[in-house]
Amino acid sequence: MSSIPIAVQDLSFQYRTRPEPAIVDVSFELRPGELLLIAGSSGCGKTTLARCINGLIPRSYRGERNGRVLLYGKDVAEMKIPEMAQVVGTLLQDPERQIVASNVFNEVAFGPENLGLPREQILQRVDQAMNRLNIAYLKERETFNLSGGEKQKVALAGLLAMNPSILLLDEPLASLDPASAYEALGVFRSLADEGKTILLIEHRVEDALEAKPDRMLYMEDGKVKYLDQIRDLPVEIDHTQVKLPAPWVVQRVKALSHEKSSILRRADAEKGELLVVFEEVDFQYSEDTPLVLKNVNLSIHRGDLIAVLGPNGAGKSTLVKHAIGLLKPTRGRVLIEGEDTRKMSIAQIACVVGYVFQSPTHMLYAPTVREELEFGPRNLEFKPEVMHASVAESLRSVNLIGLEDYPPLGLSFGQQKRTTIAAVLAMRSKIMIMDEPTAGQDFANYTRFMDALCKPSNGTHSLLTARFASTIFITHDLDLAVTYSNRVLLFGDRHVVADGKPEQVLKDTEQLLRYRVRPTSLLYMNLELLPATGRFLPAEVLAEYIR
Repeated sequence: MSSIPIAVQDLSFQYRTRPEPAIVDVSFELRPGELLLIAGSSGCGKTTLARCINGLIPRSYRGERNGRVLLYGKDVAEMKIPEMAQVVGTLLQDPERQIVASNVFNEVAFGPENLGLPREQILQRVDQAMNRLNIAYLKERETFNLSGGEKQKVALAGLLAMNPSILLLDEPLASLDPASAYEALGVFRSLADEGKTILLIEHRVEDALEAKPDRMLYMEDGKVKYLDQIRDLPVEIDHTQVKLPAPWVVQRVKALSHEKSSILRRADAEKGELLVVFEEVDFQYSEDTPLVLKNVNLSIHRGDLIAVLGPNGAGKSTLVKHAIGLLKPTRGRVLIEGEDTRKMSIAQIACVVGYVFQSPTHMLYAPTVREELEFGPRNLEFKPEVMHASVAESLRSVNLIGLEDYPPLGLSFGQQKRTTIAAVLAMRSKIMIMDEPTAGQDFANYTRFMDALCKPSNGTHSLLTARFASTIFITHDLDLAVTYSNRVLLFGDRHVVADGKPEQVLKDTEQLLRYRVRPTSLLYMNLELLPATGRFLPAEVLAEYIR
């Protein structure tokens, strides 16, 4: 038996249903205690490489495979599934696909139970995993009622309880608030220091660097473009494809710059027509559970492009579910265009407010992407020509051209997410609410569709301002708020803690940290240059202000 945990040798794979190979001639070795960061844009081959390592290829995905993947000297293709499961533990980017039990304890204990371990050892492993992630307080909770970030932590605890020697982590930060992501990265580093071999697939390179990866593997078009230590920005890495520290982006842009960047002229929020009002809203799911919202007062106006920030489990999703009528206040009231949501049907509210769920599987059902996008407009009785034009524009906006006839549930998580956004775009409601719109998206795709949504295309209006009177997005991505919003809500302690322009709310970095929002290099750079710029800008544009 070899002492080398992973040896990938001249690995290539082409899916049976695709005309081109997904990965080509990939080779590398990982030793015990090594943490490898794998980065690259969507479609570059990261997921295919992961499937080859954890045995899903060739078991669940068919195609032509050349080369070998060896785990401690044994070929993955020749190992049995129970044997694989004890060697490689995989964390998926969408916890909805991984959680099987109804409550948290049973979920974390599920893996050790299936290994046939004694009860005392199972209990010990569950406690160790939950304490390591600081989630012991969730032990008796139902998994259904957890936030997306809490579900991700529980899924990770279940993985740690299995105690595999190799951890394969696919976008593990996607649902976590910034402070939780930072803590998780610290756990990954400590696991590597204890001898675990870790593959961290993450397009958020700036965040992933907190785990102090030993090396970085960067892929483009199925090939390895860079594999080495990372202390500065390697020339092989495209700054438009993965999310890098702002100083690195500025350095690259200044080196490549031949013309000025187009400045994103984000419109300041003007107090236009009043659309949604929260009046002293309290909410609890049942009489014997604590309040989730307490004394929330909030007004949303025409022209608002609002980023909602705050920690996992703070109640952000509960807040917006009141705006779409899925929940009704325990006390107080919510008004939509002056009418109490208690007196409105879900269909009436849907004509005013469109909502993109955090998990795309909660929305998708149609046999094709096109039918998914046509469902809302057809039920709102759009004229056929208006419906077709709206669907076509929505497909272009989120980069889904060519996937119209694919089944939505057969797409990748990121593509599913874009399908749900396109479905709401096509309905042309007055207000657009998106819960974690960039979760599961690679940096290139989310920049493309956020630019398409938010950048003015005719000098004065963006797609969002042209189609929607107001837009709200819940996000853990602080840079999304910095770059695209004109108003920021910081939510915590069951109410709105701060509300105002990004330049006002985000300058209080101590308050951000108190509510688990970690300042980024882009925020710090914007705060430093604010006297010269007058507003927050993306790193590519900030390069013009730095000598």
